[in-house]
Amino acid sequence: MFCERRRRNCYLETDMEFLVNISNLISHSDNLYDNLEALMEEVCRFFGAKYSMMTIVDHNQGKIMVSASHGLTDDEKRKGTYKVGEGVIGNVVETGEPVVIPDISKEKRFLNKTGVKKTGADDLTMAFLCVPVIIKNEPVGTLSIHKEHHNDIDFAYDIQFLGIIGTLIGKNVSIHRKHIEELEELRRENSRLRSEKPVKPDNIIGNSSLMHDLYQLMERVAPTNSTVMIRGESGVGKELIAEAIHKASPRATKPFVKVNCSALPETLIESELFGHEKGSFTGADSAHTGRFELANGGTIFLDEIGDVPPSIQVKLLRVIQQRQFERVGGSKTITVDVRIITATNRNLEEMMKNGAFREDFYYRINVFPIYVPALRERKTDITILTDHFIAKINKQNNMHVKRITGGALDLLMLYSWPGNIRELENVIERAMIMTTDEVIHSYNLPPSLQTAVSSATVHKGTLEMVLGKAEKQMIIDALIANNGNLTHAAQQLGVTERVMGLRIAKYDINVKSYKALVGASGDS
Repeated sequence: MFCERRRRNCYLETDMEFLVNISNLISHSDNLYDNLEALMEEVCRFFGAKYSMMTIVDHNQGKIMVSASHGLTDDEKRKGTYKVGEGVIGNVVETGEPVVIPDISKEKRFLNKTGVKKTGADDLTMAFLCVPVIIKNEPVGTLSIHKEHHNDIDFAYDIQFLGIIGTLIGKNVSIHRKHIEELEELRRENSRLRSEKPVKPDNIIGNSSLMHDLYQLMERVAPTNSTVMIRGESGVGKELIAEAIHKASPRATKPFVKVNCSALPETLIESELFGHEKGSFTGADSAHTGRFELANGGTIFLDEIGDVPPSIQVKLLRVIQQRQFERVGGSKTITVDVRIITATNRNLEEMMKNGAFREDFYYRINVFPIYVPALRERKTDITILTDHFIAKINKQNNMHVKRITGGALDLLMLYSWPGNIRELENVIERAMIMTTDEVIHSYNLPPSLQTAVSSATVHKGTLEMVLGKAEKQMIIDALIANNGNLTHAAQQLGVTERVMGLRIAKYDINVKSYKALVGASGDS
């Protein structure tokens, strides 16, 4: 018997053999997607079709995209993107019903986004058959073919057989669709994390990798009520860090009260912190409200906490645990809602060993430690700090200094900065006063910055070692800024990829660790 559908003798065994082959391919394939292109080729061969195409619904993007095809170029596949309800394919996904277009050149619903020919060879008519791929009553994609004919074919058997093939591969298409959606979600999340760099507080200057780690810690702890202890040398800006945490917290509209514990005599520190009643001691002519009461609802910053005597540490321990205290000379218990941030440049661990600092108090204030790096640890920030101080001092002193020379900046980079940022600001202000041409030159800087001792090249390494540290830090900062892209990092630094690779090997830098935004930092 001659079969109009296949234009050859009709053999039921041939049709069944094709279905068996497809079933075997599906059941024995670890990854059907790798074989979908071959499967689409088999579909074309079996139906005598010009093109075959499988689409998958991506719910994350709200699109229907070509997943596999035969006869289409890569560019044509990329163009084949539809919304649900759009065109023939979008309609099939929306309704879950198959569609037969006998002549696509006369059908307005056929959008032809892929750009294939609408007519066949030798004046043949081009038909389009599309069936839904359904899993659990939900269309997850479509299977379609383009077929040339002479306007005398009944497509009922083709559409039925195409539907059977769609059912066979439906489960695997659904798995692949889920995989695509999960992968796309991961890409978007990755992209978001890469672009979501920590917000730099307005009152802090610094773009080095160490400072970005610090900003991330600040962002994480700011919304909480946890007690924070800021560690770091004198002059690194611990007070600014505490203020930035307060401003980024839910308590931002409430008081931020600062207490320099080292500046208060032991006889007065208790009164300053907790207040006193009238007549509680000689000279107490009136009642005094303590700093903890003034900070109620907000934040109290206890700077130089290492200088607090043990007798006061006991009283502070109660406040931290219960948020309660009594004024000096009073018996009324006062309850406050206050967040506590402390800071110190002292070695509290060593002080505990010597009995100068209470161990229980230490663990109460050391809930969330933050280490602020010294200026010599982040020398790549010296340039922007210098520009900031020039602009600031110009405004304060009505000056008009325009810039700093490269030679002067080199001296700033070599110096060890024992006084940290505070010392840098003082040096810049002195140099601005000394200059006579609105430019800071190396000879405007203090003589102490121009010696081997002051630049730490005598006791802390050679010039090559110091420059090497700065070079390594600049490479790391460039890798972070470019998400680990070696080519872009090299371009930013103005070197070739070969030179970049040699430097990375020299300093044993793990480039892979900078492929994503650095989101973790250790406590120091």
